[in-house]
Amino acid sequence: MIQAIGLVEFTSIAKGIEAADAMIKASLVELLEAKPICPGKYIVLICGDVSAVENAVAAGRNAGSTTVVDEFILPNVHPSVIKAISAATSVQEISAIGIIETFSIASLIVAADIAAKAGEVELIEIRVAMGIGGKSFVTLTGDVGSVKASIEAGSASASEKGMLVERVVIPSPHKNLKKTLL
Repeated sequence: MIQAIGLVEFTSIAKGIEAADAMIKASLVELLEAKPICPGKYIVLICGDVSAVENAVAAGRNAGSTTVVDEFILPNVHPSVIKAISAATSVQEISAIGIIETFSIASLIVAADIAAKAGEVELIEIRVAMGIGGKSFVTLTGDVGSVKASIEAGSASASEKGMLVERVVIPSPHKNLKKTLL
């Protein structure tokens, strides 16, 4: 069971790779993702116990120096977040739809975690920066009230950091739209 996840996002691919090495050498963590993303940025996503993730993120921040765009540590990550990042959710039916769109991956994953914890919703997908100009978004579903509450809570954290692009709630999506999201 994953206890904590951490992510560091860099403007430099070379510094990102160097930082990834520093992060996994700094503590006993599992490397979940280390890859270039649009537009020419790099992310490192790790998991492990809280103190190990904190140490690894600090090592990544130090190695990345001025190329760090954003970062986070989520000590008690909602279980659906990792599945949504991997596009491996088990959502079978969509009710209302909520979307949060941000300028950074780190701010979006934090927003998705907050949203998942704020209401009775299911995360459909967390899309991170590939083919969308470096932006990220999360889609989620549930009853209208829960979706509204989750979107409000999740988007607040991104907004505070100046990273929120947009948030949307679609109370009654068309059946053809639903098909494209599953």
